[in-house]
Amino acid sequence: MSFRMSNASSGMGVSDHSKGTFMELKRKKVHRYVIFKIDEKKKEVVVEKTGSPGESYDDFTASLPENDCRYAVYDFDFVTEENCQKSKIFFIAWSPSISRVRAKMLYATSKERFQHELDGVHYVIQATDPTEMDLDVIRERAN
Repeated sequence: MSFRMSNASSGMGVSDHSKGTFMELKRKKVHRYVIFKIDEKKKEVVVEKTGSPGESYDDFTASLPENDCRYAVYDFDFVTEENCQKSKIFFIAWSPSISRVRAKMLYATSKERFQHELDGVHYVIQATDPTEMDLDVIRERAN
């Protein structure tokens, strides 16, 4: 890989569609989650899949590939001890240990910039295997 190429990969753009879909999740609650992937040809982060508000956390985790990296946002609804309905948006950087080294590097170098574009994320989770982002972890962070 040439120096020029590796330099360019850290400047991954974010499609307007990606930003818009995140805003739909945040403001209008039309998605439970959004899974994003890096399109290397377009050099930008694009929407791969969205989950409807009725989908569960298990539906979300089942949508992540076992052997490839992704970014995802998940809108977690919960009830506080004071019985208040709350919602927190999680940004999850999914980087399974068995994914390609190139993919891990690409997602790692683009993460900060992409995260910065998503205004309104409450918590960030870096996960290399499913246990690092199971529902108990999410619940604990949200409270």
